[in-house]
Amino acid sequence: MKLTALNDIHTDLGAKMVPFAGYNMPVQYEGVNAEHQTVREGVGVFDVSHMGEFLISGAGSLDLIQKISSNDASTLTIGRAQYSCMPNGKGGIVDDLIIYKIKEEEYLLVVNASNIDKDWDWISSHNSFDAEMKNLSENYSLLAIQGPKAVEAMQSLTSIDLSAIKYYHFEVADFAGIEHAIISATGYTGSGGFEIYCKNGEVVQVWNKVFEAGANFGIKPIGLAARDTLRLEMGFCLYGNDIDDTTSPLEAGLGWITKLKKEADFIDKEFLTQQKEAGVERKLVAFELQERGISRHDYPILDKEGNIIGRVTSGTMGPSVKKSIGLGYVKISHSVVESDIYIEVRKKPVHAKVVKLPFFKK
Repeated sequence: MKLTALNDIHTDLGAKMVPFAGYNMPVQYEGVNAEHQTVREGVGVFDVSHMGEFLISGAGSLDLIQKISSNDASTLTIGRAQYSCMPNGKGGIVDDLIIYKIKEEEYLLVVNASNIDKDWDWISSHNSFDAEMKNLSENYSLLAIQGPKAVEAMQSLTSIDLSAIKYYHFEVADFAGIEHAIISATGYTGSGGFEIYCKNGEVVQVWNKVFEAGANFGIKPIGLAARDTLRLEMGFCLYGNDIDDTTSPLEAGLGWITKLKKEADFIDKEFLTQQKEAGVERKLVAFELQERGISRHDYPILDKEGNIIGRVTSGTMGPSVKKSIGLGYVKISHSVVESDIYIEVRKKPVHAKVVKLPFFKK
């Protein structure tokens, strides 16, 4: 079991620790609902240092990234980030990721913790462009400081204007006494804030200073359970649940990061072009239960006659929306907003309606 550099701090704070993606991670501190609301209304801090970071550089760096990713990284300028996914050559997804353009011919790829080795091997196997690759995952830590009070609470820790960092932009700047941290606004909660990338040897100092600066703003540590309820209320996909090696980005509603007209050829471009022209047979939809019950991963989705038309990929009781919500794949004929579907909860069909995302509206 791997440990993040903040492991002792989490245990001292009384966090409930669980194995996650090979790491010992804090799943909750005072409780999921309370932590969720802290982020929605104030400011909270997640240790997400288990995430993977790859540095891709050199003359062939952009060519490699264009080959393995569905979005168009040629549109990136220094200081901008991009959400993308890696098609797997069989119509599915290797992983979703964020691509940061650090300098000319230098990019940081941030991947999911459970896929670090798989992603590294996959990207390496397509590196016919002589791009230089470095796996920084073991050496870097990542804090997500999230919530509407995050900017105000953290402004005293840096010389740059945090409020000027737009969504999916970043700065390399001083933060909490560290000279060169990446400060990015690519949050996964829908409540604003930013992420701090720093070296493992620096993160305890950063954590301590963050909590000192945020003390008057009610800052609290937040676990991975609340991270899941926050992202689900926004309808953000979670790899391994809502997207995986068997789901196409078009089925998952990720057509907006699948740039079929980009000049560069990329893995599955032809397949995805044909799939778009033919139309998908199933689609990831959002739904709200109309009766009591909570949907969970892999619960069957039924039509009114009781036929299985799909499966739930994510489900929970949304603490902010006060509704039982979920995502799942259904046959395309049942994917229209306001469609009636049924979730099989404890062998009983529970009425639900297909709705528009996000569930949580600011």
